[in-house]
Amino acid sequence: MPRSARIFSRELKLSVIRRMLAGENASALARELQVRRKDLYVWRERFRAGGAAALRGRGRPPMATAPAAVDASAVPDDVATARRRIAELERKIGQQQLELDFFQQALRQVSEQRRPSDGPGAMPSTRSSKR
Repeated sequence: MPRSARIFSRELKLSVIRRMLAGENASALARELQVRRKDLYVWRERFRAGGAAALRGRGRPPMATAPAAVDASAVPDDVATARRRIAELERKIGQQQLELDFFQQALRQVSEQRRPSDGPGAMPSTRSSKR
């Protein structure tokens, strides 16, 4: 038995698009709303192409309505969310830099401990781990 088509309001679609543009995972949103992930991407592309006016319900659009340019007021302008995201990414970059510095220092120490081998029959370049 086929599922009946669900109709979503323009406001719901706009809120989902704002969340996607803020960086939320599309798969998680699709599970939360019980919508196909593909539909979320279609809504986002329609929004990018024609603004909020492009997000219409089912059915044929009225003749007088033509897709308009992207409406600047419909673009999410949540500065606080953007700043939180930036701070989160900066923390992540700082953590990665610490890890990179740690591993560079460890590599430097290992390379300093290596002994050069002069040729066949010479001592190995590093000490045996068996003591």
